[in-house]
Amino acid sequence: MKAPSKIIFMGTPEFAVPYLKSLLNNDFEIVGIITQPDKPTGRKQIISIPPVKAVAIQNNIRIFQSEKLKTDTKIIEELKSLEPDLTVVVAYGQIIPQAILNIAKLGNINVHPSLLPKYRGASPIQNAILNGETKTGITIMLMDAKMDHGPILAQKELLLAGNEDNESLHKIMSDNSSTNFLIETIKKFISNQIAPTIQNDEQATYCQLISKEEAKINWHKSAQIISNQIRAFYPWPTAWTTLSKKRVKIFPPVNITDGHTLAGKIIINNDKFLIGCNDQLLEISELQIEGKNKIKAKDFILGNKDIIDQSFE
Repeated sequence: MKAPSKIIFMGTPEFAVPYLKSLLNNDFEIVGIITQPDKPTGRKQIISIPPVKAVAIQNNIRIFQSEKLKTDTKIIEELKSLEPDLTVVVAYGQIIPQAILNIAKLGNINVHPSLLPKYRGASPIQNAILNGETKTGITIMLMDAKMDHGPILAQKELLLAGNEDNESLHKIMSDNSSTNFLIETIKKFISNQIAPTIQNDEQATYCQLISKEEAKINWHKSAQIISNQIRAFYPWPTAWTTLSKKRVKIFPPVNITDGHTLAGKIIINNDKFLIGCNDQLLEISELQIEGKNKIKAKDFILGNKDIIDQSFE
């Protein structure tokens, strides 16, 4: 069977954009795009469109947006009228109702950034970093009614160096090799060259949406755990601590170095900004005091000599 002529794409953030563009650059006709509603962003709460919607506008593709797809019968009927062969989902951001899953003739393919059944849920990339995984990957799966539960079509492993942050790992997992992996898998699937593999539910782990409070640093933990936290929560919600009752954001990259002092205590050594953890010292490169701009650690030291021997709380 040749490639399907009609695909509905469901996605919202920047992570989904390379996958959509890859489909557009291959033998697939995108007949509709479902994305999250426009939302206010930033301090000024300016209404912004999702990155996927911007690509749809550029390519004159029909756009569908709904606060609650499950009860939006108008959109469901319009999607049926498009008679899609396949639906491809990449980071859409809502639970997809069965009425939508029933539409495409060949089914629904989802790109999930973990090696399922590990890290089912909303934050697999962050949790792989938080837990110090040495490898992660991409799973391309058929969707069913349960979250990240459907049979696996293909998986691609990715070895981790241990210095990745959430932003950089998102980019790696949506690079050309990753998007090509989706294209290859789709073509094999529609040509009946793949036998879907049922997931082992006994090996499943789950991850929830990240909250701002999770990003608060506890300096009594190990330097490795804190390093993981700083990298996992960049660029959002950004790991933070307090100094003199002011919130301080800590940004990657960070380095772990030998040495010991009280948890949270600040040490300046040869222009290096070091902080005591439970077992070692953590060298930070950038920080941002509440109400101030982000600044390089070495520049902060020059203007704040009195910070020596103070402690983050």
